[in-house]
Amino acid sequence: MATALLVIDVQMAFVADRAAGYAWANPDADQQIATLLAAFRGQNLPVLHVHHHASDPRDSFHPDAPGAAVQPLAAPLPGEPVFIKQGSSGFIGTGLADHLTANGISGLVIVGGAANYCVETTARMAGNLGYATTVVGDALINFQKTLRDGRVMPAEDVLALTLANLDGEFAHIASVNEILTQISA
Repeated sequence: MATALLVIDVQMAFVADRAAGYAWANPDADQQIATLLAAFRGQNLPVLHVHHHASDPRDSFHPDAPGAAVQPLAAPLPGEPVFIKQGSSGFIGTGLADHLTANGISGLVIVGGAANYCVETTARMAGNLGYATTVVGDALINFQKTLRDGRVMPAEDVLALTLANLDGEFAHIASVNEILTQISA
């Protein structure tokens, strides 16, 4: 059974948010994603993409908005499937599970953003559906989060909590270097 790289929502809306002053917990997440894409492609391993298209025309991920465009470093190559979602999960309404089954893919290595939204939701579903799921902690995009009481949780803490929520229960947490070692072996 094969393992695929699943690249979630590596779109320009996140770049715009960072440019507006919202720091990423992993400042080099985009380069880490590019490194994994090159490694998977170099080993002829499957690469799958999930893109978010919001239905609200005011949303930066609306298909007509500049934010919906894919970051150039994560642009799908010909033959790499792209699944369009409108919610948080890469599995809901996309055909992703059918594609995985049809292609004998039983493992997912997940990268992208936002860690505490679409990545976490997709990873939880993948784990619940029985896929061997790995989330690459240093290849995730996320931002700070304002709590209900008004306190601001720093981006690093949001990421740490997200990874703690997933670790062992829904996914294995790994680093880019660990994945590079695994796929080169």
